[in-house]
Amino acid sequence: MSEKIREIEVAEGADPLTDEAILDRFQRSKNQPTGSQTLGLRITAVNQAQKSVEVTFEARADLLLNPMKQIQGGYLCAMLDECMSVACMVASGMTHVAPTAEMKTSFFRPAQPGLIRGVGRVAKWGRTLAFTEGELYDPEGRLLAKATGTAVPTPFKSYKK
Repeated sequence: MSEKIREIEVAEGADPLTDEAILDRFQRSKNQPTGSQTLGLRITAVNQAQKSVEVTFEARADLLLNPMKQIQGGYLCAMLDECMSVACMVASGMTHVAPTAEMKTSFFRPAQPGLIRGVGRVAKWGRTLAFTEGELYDPEGRLLAKATGTAVPTPFKSYKK
């Protein structure tokens, strides 16, 4: 988490959330976005110190396949975007969202329906930009796709207006 954000929380009297509290909040949420639901997103681990998250996706054959019976690349991009966006929320101590300004994706092997593991992290959290990284892995641990992105940290209060 950014030291500046931690300073603001302490100044405002709010106790910073623990990794366990953030994970519990994600897992109990009843307001998961429909895109996240479609991708089968489940947050499995958060680490504020490393500004990272681990997630799983349930890639459904009835929704996400291309004509070659593989997960369509656009859905893999959406999964990577989810990994990196959630990492930004965790890095901020759950005080910011971070809409993606740009993203570059490289595909290494076809993804099949079923469980896909994702890792997202914030490489650099700045005042106006966050630089993010994400990877997707198949059940055997083989790298499927990798992305880097630039996001715009936005306090929840400002975003909701």
